[in-house]
Amino acid sequence: MRHALESVVAKGGGKSAYIEGYRIGGKTGTAQKVQDGRYLVGNYIMSFMAVVPSNDPQAVLYLAIDNPKNTALLSSYTTTPIARRILLDIIDALNIERQDGEMKKDLEWTDIPTHKVPNVVGKTVEEAKKKLTKFTIEYSGNGKTVAAQSPSAGEKLEEGGTVRLLLE
Repeated sequence: MRHALESVVAKGGGKSAYIEGYRIGGKTGTAQKVQDGRYLVGNYIMSFMAVVPSNDPQAVLYLAIDNPKNTALLSSYTTTPIARRILLDIIDALNIERQDGEMKKDLEWTDIPTHKVPNVVGKTVEEAKKKLTKFTIEYSGNGKTVAAQSPSAGEKLEEGGTVRLLLE
């Protein structure tokens, strides 16, 4: 069940709640409301349940929005972006650590891929350029060798993001 919930967030309708480095499980829900035994037209409850981390739950979140206005009638568009912001606060408040092994998110056309930043400290400017082709590079200094870099090697950065290099 935990695997199934994690796959909803990584590969299904809960993608907007995905947080890289954390195992988030979840399930979206859309329920048409009933009054006097009849379904109401255009009146829904949108919900999202999440658990973090999915492999060793420390917190459960349930979010429901009663009859949201001016939105697509799918919980994946209404509740999951809000749930993600709340989950980030929960992770921070409970000091939940990042871990390896999360299910990788299936990227959509609007997603920007991320890449690990390679270590270019000690490399020449030309060597660094060859290793940093997926990123924008900003230089400080006039040297020919990289003395420091930000972000550090191994950190993930969006494709096209800026890597700052201090030259000796």
